[in-house]
Amino acid sequence: MKTSIFSLTSELHDEQSVSHVTQDFLNSLQLTYDWKGDNFSEYGKTGLDLIYVRTGGTEGIFKKLLPTLQKQSSQPFYLLTSGKSNSLAASMEILSYLTQHHIKGEILHGTSDYITARIQQLSQVTHARKQLQGCQLGIIGQPSDWLISSTVDKDIIRQQLGIDFVDIPIQELEKTILSITELSSKETSHIESIRCALPDAERIYTALKILVERYRLQGFTLRCFDLLTSIRNTGCLALARINSEGIVAGCEGDIPAMLSMTIVQSLFGISGFQANPAHINPETGEILFAHCTIPFNMVERYELDTHFESGIGVGIRGYMKKGPVTIFKASGNLSRSFIAEGELVHNQAKPDLCRTQQVIQLLEKNQANYFLTHPIGNHHIILPGHQKALLEELLKTI
Repeated sequence: MKTSIFSLTSELHDEQSVSHVTQDFLNSLQLTYDWKGDNFSEYGKTGLDLIYVRTGGTEGIFKKLLPTLQKQSSQPFYLLTSGKSNSLAASMEILSYLTQHHIKGEILHGTSDYITARIQQLSQVTHARKQLQGCQLGIIGQPSDWLISSTVDKDIIRQQLGIDFVDIPIQELEKTILSITELSSKETSHIESIRCALPDAERIYTALKILVERYRLQGFTLRCFDLLTSIRNTGCLALARINSEGIVAGCEGDIPAMLSMTIVQSLFGISGFQANPAHINPETGEILFAHCTIPFNMVERYELDTHFESGIGVGIRGYMKKGPVTIFKASGNLSRSFIAEGELVHNQAKPDLCRTQQVIQLLEKNQANYFLTHPIGNHHIILPGHQKALLEELLKTI
């Protein structure tokens, strides 16, 4: 992600001395950037834009520029300051003015290491926001009947994130599946029922990829349980593979879960594991999550089984690396979110649950109460690593 630095300088300050301070300061950051100086014509047209407040007395200059800058970009205003020549004082006055007018901004000031790390974090978030802008997500079939709270405000999502939704009838998918001649599968199984189900699982995968291309989708959610009766198979294998290819593929027509996965994909390059709690210990903060599919690029190994509820088709039992994880969910109108860090203690393979099963210990055990008192639906997204800071940073920009 390209970083561009624009500058504000008072005419009262000697340019030669200010330039010397500027060069020393920017060199200390060990940052790759494009220097734009006081020419703001390209502001908002590249990646992360920083405004370097070089001196005091620049508050009025910024105020005059503000209406134009707001037209050129919707990102928060990041004010970079060395602290020399009253630059910090001017930045504080500018930020105060922005706050009074309900405009987001932040002063980047501190040690060189702190500023560099903060810019890297902001660059990652800015890149994610640009990835989301113009994103097109498909809803293949309507949300499953049991998802009575998992709604989405499409207008808010379009305004805040630039994401559009496309409604695709489940019948179009079914027709596409049936039009595909039988395919062989690179997967295999020693269980005859699974081995016999693999060709149709491949047809579902191929049909979904056709719809992705037809509607130019960056992701979709599938009313997958309908396929149990119409095709006598499941989408679990297809979703595991498509997610690993960088296209968000959600289950059960859950739109907020798909939205949450899309946010995760934009930040970290993986879709995350869509799962629901199967058991919670509110006293210890230990939670068992389960679902019948998981992205192949999130696991160390996987096994094929049947789909749990129906006992037919192909389900995925994936084994993710033990260690740090983050649990995330955003509501369908972006008014709420849940983020919790934990440790994947172990994967298990009990026969009476959805096939991929993860036991996670929350770092803050009292966060388990959220699931029992005010959850955002049942599905949540699990991703490797402790990623709370970056997720919170992106949500702050909305």
